[in-house]
Amino acid sequence: MAFTRILIAVDSSEIGVHATMVGLELASALSAQVAFIHVIGAALSDDGWMPVASAELSLPPDHAITQVLASLSERVPIPGDAAKYVPVGDPVESIVGTARAWPADLVVIGSHGRDGLGRVLLGSVAEGVTRHAPCPVLVVRK
Repeated sequence: MAFTRILIAVDSSEIGVHATMVGLELASALSAQVAFIHVIGAALSDDGWMPVASAELSLPPDHAITQVLASLSERVPIPGDAAKYVPVGDPVESIVGTARAWPADLVVIGSHGRDGLGRVLLGSVAEGVTRHAPCPVLVVRK
């Protein structure tokens, strides 16, 4: 299988930045097209989950993704023509949906490697994407 379209999940965490670098290096080595996704999750209120976006929505839609990519541009070449997706909603559904719609041959995502109670309480976006993605998923850990 040839990986010609790589979707990279971007966030500003240490492991997210590392996963972005790994995805970009792989894309460069394979001469693959790249797209980036940064999901803005719903906010948690006193009454539970609400369909209201977090404070990130007050920023321009591509602000968070632009910040992360700008910080990486000195270490790894960032393709200027890469698509950038900034959906609001459930991270797993958003990443999987974008992987289908774009369509990606590979998804690259970071994982904090939580297990036990931490994973049960916080869930695992990487695990959910791995289970539901329409293509292979490269999970990057520290």
